[in-house]
Amino acid sequence: MIELPEAMVLSKQLANELSGKEIVEVVAAQNPHKFAWYSGDPALYDRLLTHKRIEGAVSNGGQVELWAGDMTLVFSDGVNLRFHLKNDPPPGKHQLLLKFNDETSLSTTIAMYGGLLCTPKGKNDNPYYLIAKDKPSPFSESFTLDYFLKLFTPEDLKLSLKAFLATNQRIPGLGNGVLQDILFNTGFHPRKKVDSLNDNDKNNLFVALINTLSKMMELGGRDSEKDIYGNPGGYTSILSKNTLSRPCSRCGSQIMKEAYLGGSIYFCSGCQSV
Repeated sequence: MIELPEAMVLSKQLANELSGKEIVEVVAAQNPHKFAWYSGDPALYDRLLTHKRIEGAVSNGGQVELWAGDMTLVFSDGVNLRFHLKNDPPPGKHQLLLKFNDETSLSTTIAMYGGLLCTPKGKNDNPYYLIAKDKPSPFSESFTLDYFLKLFTPEDLKLSLKAFLATNQRIPGLGNGVLQDILFNTGFHPRKKVDSLNDNDKNNLFVALINTLSKMMELGGRDSEKDIYGNPGGYTSILSKNTLSRPCSRCGSQIMKEAYLGGSIYFCSGCQSV
């Protein structure tokens, strides 16, 4: 899944590889996917995008935005982006394919679900997109400790830390994937309640959030995700399906997995307190 670190990495790679290239052909929804979300009729994407020149790319929370003339493409959630050189044919099955004037291409595939939105610049009214554009990123100077502390409201006191951090777009792009290592680095369990945190705990959570996300981004994303070249990120996740049942790197206890709030949580059975 594209989350904050991966969105940053992918957008930089796309800007570097595609800026200045002209789109010469677009194939959308060639292989229908029940959970591929398009804006309007994907059959119109070719007319809307062909002959448009790529002007750049940016990240918004866990979304990647590609600028093409007067249009924008936004990729989110489980969209897999792959860049193909002239002699590297794209996969036979895809949900969106952009071909460029230098015979390179960009393909997208979706395993579970994902957004592939094509709209005129400034006209994307998707609520998740608008929230991500409006709220400061943890990678920005605006995401201060004071801002973070204001996210804690009386209505949220009974929430678990997973619910607080990874739901309702409080911090767009911070999802269940990056959540695991952030909480490990604080020693807090995902089920730990917000109202159990004191001021020092909140400060430690803020520091762990910034440091963990920054390290993930600097190392090219998590090793569980791939970049536009098909390479896994260089950040080795502490808690993931790959480390399940291994001894904790901090205390030696077993790494555990539980189903919680519609997904899986990973935690150390010894040093993460509820």
